[in-house]
Amino acid sequence: MENITFDLSKLHLHGTAFFDYLALRKRFFVDTLGWDIPHDDTVEMDQYDNPLAHYSLVLRNGAVIGGARAMPTTSSWGEYTYMLRDAVAGKLADIPDEVLDREIETSKVWECTRLVISDAVTGHADRSRCLSLIVDGLVSVARRQGGSELMSLSPVSLMRALRQLGYSASRIGEPYCNPGDGRRYAVLRMPAERAAPAMAAR
Repeated sequence: MENITFDLSKLHLHGTAFFDYLALRKRFFVDTLGWDIPHDDTVEMDQYDNPLAHYSLVLRNGAVIGGARAMPTTSSWGEYTYMLRDAVAGKLADIPDEVLDREIETSKVWECTRLVISDAVTGHADRSRCLSLIVDGLVSVARRQGGSELMSLSPVSLMRALRQLGYSASRIGEPYCNPGDGRRYAVLRMPAERAAPAMAAR
């Protein structure tokens, strides 16, 4: 497995990786979870896939097997900022506006979204390795731009997985249940650095 990071200005350096990541998102978020988000028969792509976004993808034998998106909480593109801030402002119907108790706008905090790992990655050790590479890439991107903290709206179970990787992840506010996919989500945050070595996979 290998990690690549880029923004839209560097897509040409990575062949079809960006498109393949969008296709992986469509298969998981639309086909599997049933989310009502913008897509066609092949890919899922929304308003936050804009020039302010950065991507951390994992490849195995040249194929995209996982990835995530990140942008600073100072982002503003047209009528949108970043996902959680827009949810608090009532712009996103599927995310409750009380999910975050205050707006965050600082170059120090980066929001991560659309984290996905392919079903082709099986076994706890391989999935943990893939997640580690994705998150390490997000941390690297944020730190290069002056960021010191990451946050995301994620399944609550991700907090434990991040802690096993050595990151001091914690929850902000109360979790809620998404009626569409039945999963519990909460806003998670963590410093953009490992606090401890990753635990060995079992």
